[in-house]
Amino acid sequence: MAAVKSVKGYAAHDSSGTLTPFNFSRRTTGTKDVVFKVKYCGICHSDLHQIRNEWKGSVYPMVPGHEIVGVVTEVGSEVSKFNVGDHVGVGCMVMSCGACSFCKKQNEQHCSSVIWTYNSIDLDGTCTYGGYSDLMVANEKFVVRIPENLPLEGAAPLLCAGITVYSPMSHFKMTEPGKHLGVVGLGGLGHMAVKFGKAFGLKVTVISTSPNKREEALKNLRADAFLISKDMDAIKGAAHSMDYIIDTVSAPHDLDRLMTLLAPDGRLVLVGVPPEPFEIKPFSLIAGRRSVSGSNIGGIQETQEMLDFCGQKNITSTIEKISVDYLNIAMDRLSKADVKYRFVVDLETIERA
Repeated sequence: MAAVKSVKGYAAHDSSGTLTPFNFSRRTTGTKDVVFKVKYCGICHSDLHQIRNEWKGSVYPMVPGHEIVGVVTEVGSEVSKFNVGDHVGVGCMVMSCGACSFCKKQNEQHCSSVIWTYNSIDLDGTCTYGGYSDLMVANEKFVVRIPENLPLEGAAPLLCAGITVYSPMSHFKMTEPGKHLGVVGLGGLGHMAVKFGKAFGLKVTVISTSPNKREEALKNLRADAFLISKDMDAIKGAAHSMDYIIDTVSAPHDLDRLMTLLAPDGRLVLVGVPPEPFEIKPFSLIAGRRSVSGSNIGGIQETQEMLDFCGQKNITSTIEKISVDYLNIAMDRLSKADVKYRFVVDLETIERA
């Protein structure tokens, strides 16, 4: 019988969120399991919320991380999709019931029995540990293939930031060339929405509160236009011009103002998570038959579709790569929105920490 696997990681032990070295064990390799050496893990803003218990329900010790990529080192006897040496990843989920209507439609993220990659209860009753660690074990159904042409460090954030904006674009058919997409917020999610929008052939306008992001949006990300959301003259000038808006902002802001930018039958999709409820005037929806929707990551099949699309279009996240001894500084910087656009931890540095 195979032995449990000793793993080196970094964990938070209380709501201070301070991350320190933590040794733990992964399960033995099951017949349908894929084992991979973790090379990189993206730092999602939700990791910061979780380690500080800002969403409540945090269980310590907590090893965060759900943008996990690496190289396969072992496969179970019944694994058919992966081989040793493959580039693979695990995103936000590691298991679901497989039998409910959501799972049958490849929407595992909506399953009431979904097991999250960390801070969740696994099938054996233990707590799941995430990707701030040097080894991962997961059922092959929840492992995705990373296209060989994509650098692993740039691909890691695709497993959350990427799929979070790709999924609503795909689901709501926000992919027709020539249509106009507004992207609210130019952070980890927003910059991916811009990249996908341009790859789909859309006209893309970035909507931001920060004038200093104009050059980045227009020159580096090749957005077609840039709007300051507090510039009422600019907002009025762009009224009724956008077919879709993806709102990635997790701070309080005015939805009614954004709704004026939508053309008739336009749709605004929320993927950010502000702390307080929104207020929206009914007329903002009724006028022009506009709609507001929400979206949260995507299923495994859709995630693989997104990765394959990224491989075809050579799309990765814009990142700042860090070593494990920089984790706490990175979290502090992330709390101040001081990152362009995603921190990615090099887990090979854990050997030197």
